[in-house]
Amino acid sequence: MSVANRPVHRPLSPHLQVYRPQLTSVLSILHRATGIALSVGALYLATWVVCAAGNAKVYQMFQDFNGSIAGRVVLGGWLFCIFYHLLNGIRHLFWDAGYGFELKDAYRSGWIVVAVSVIATAASWIVGLRLM
Repeated sequence: MSVANRPVHRPLSPHLQVYRPQLTSVLSILHRATGIALSVGALYLATWVVCAAGNAKVYQMFQDFNGSIAGRVVLGGWLFCIFYHLLNGIRHLFWDAGYGFELKDAYRSGWIVVAVSVIATAASWIVGLRLM
């Protein structure tokens, strides 16, 4: 067996056991996860529309779930996903234009996106509950 064909007993890429997550990588993964959650949320919204167009009893069951604790957690999580994905997408547009690549700028904009997403979610809930 030649030297080039001998098996190498080392990791081929950084594995989770040795890789320390950084804010930029966590926010990137969160951006992808919120995109998936928004897709699932679109199916949830479509289900709500189908229930509204159909049987009143089924629609009331759906509305009862939305009013429950679990339903509000689902809706609150989806609302956070909307704000985070939107704001992080705007952050990416700035990157596409060539701004914010310095590490300190990337960290600052990342924390701003997270903070504004949480604040916007909370503000939306407060306004929505006051209007009910």
